Amino acid sequence: MSIPEFDVAGQKVLLVGAGRGIGKGIAMVFAEAGADVAITGLTETGVNQVAKEVRALGRTALPLAGDATKTADMDRITEQVLGEFGHIDTLINCVGDSIHKPVVKLPGGDIEGMTEEDWHHVIDINLTEAFQGCRAVGPHLLERRQGCVINISGWASFRGRPEYSAYDAAKAGLMRFTECLAQEWAPYGVRVNTVAPGSFPDPDQMSAEAYQTRQDTAAKQIPLGRTGKLKEPGYLSVFLASPAAAYITGQTWAVDGGISIKHP
Repeated sequence: MSIPEFDVAGQKVLLVGAGRGIGKGIAMVFAEAGADVAITGLTETGVNQVAKEVRALGRTALPLAGDATKTADMDRITEQVLGEFGHIDTLINCVGDSIHKPVVKLPGGDIEGMTEEDWHHVIDINLTEAFQGCRAVGPHLLERRQGCVINISGWASFRGRPEYSAYDAAKAGLMRFTECLAQEWAPYGVRVNTVAPGSFPDPDQMSAEAYQTRQDTAAKQIPLGRTGKLKEPGYLSVFLASPAAAYITGQTWAVDGGISIKHP
C-alpha cells in the first residue's frame, strides 16, 4: 500500500552540484521517485551523463554548467530552470570540497598552513554556494509560498577535527545558516533543512583498490561498518521534499553510519 504523503512525483527539482558523487546519487533517487531534475555542475561533462541516466528513467533532465559560488551564474541557472520547468518545488545545494591543512605549519610538521586563497575557496564552495542558491531561488519560492530547500553538509557539522578547520567551520556554518533561513522563510510556507552525509566515496571516481581501502577503513572506524552508498542521502532528501516532512524545518539530519556519535 502506498502512502501519498511520501509522493514527490511531478516535482521540479533544482540540484546544484550533481555531476558526480552524492549529488548524482540524489538526482537518481528523485528521478526514480518521479521528479524532473535540473542538474548543475562546474562543467558540462558530469551533468550531461547524469542527465542521460535521468532521461533513461523516463524523467525530464536539464543539464546546466556554472559556478555555484557566483551570483551571475546562479541567477542565470535559476532563470534557465524556471524557463524550462515553469517553477521549482525543491532546491538542493550540494556543492562541496575539502582541504587537509593546519591553520599554520605546526612545529615539526611537514604540511604548510593554509593560504588566504585556501581558506576562502573552502568556505565559498561549502557555505557561500548555499547562500547563492537560496539567494537566487528564494524569491521564487517565497512568491509561491511553498517549497523546500535541502542543503547538503557533512558530519563535520557536529564535530571539529584538527587540520580541517576551514571545511569543518563551513559545515558548521551551513547548519546555522539552515536554522536562520528556516525561521526567516517559515511564515511563507518554505521549509529549509540540511542533510549531513558521512563517508560516501564514489566508485566511479577512484580505482577499485582505493575504493576497497576506504571500505576496509570504514569497517574499523564507522559503527555500521561500511561507507555509505551514493543514493542513501537521496532517500532522506526525497523524504524531506515530500509532504510527509511538512512539519520539519531547520534541522540537520546525519546520514553517516553513526560516525558523528562515536567517541574517539
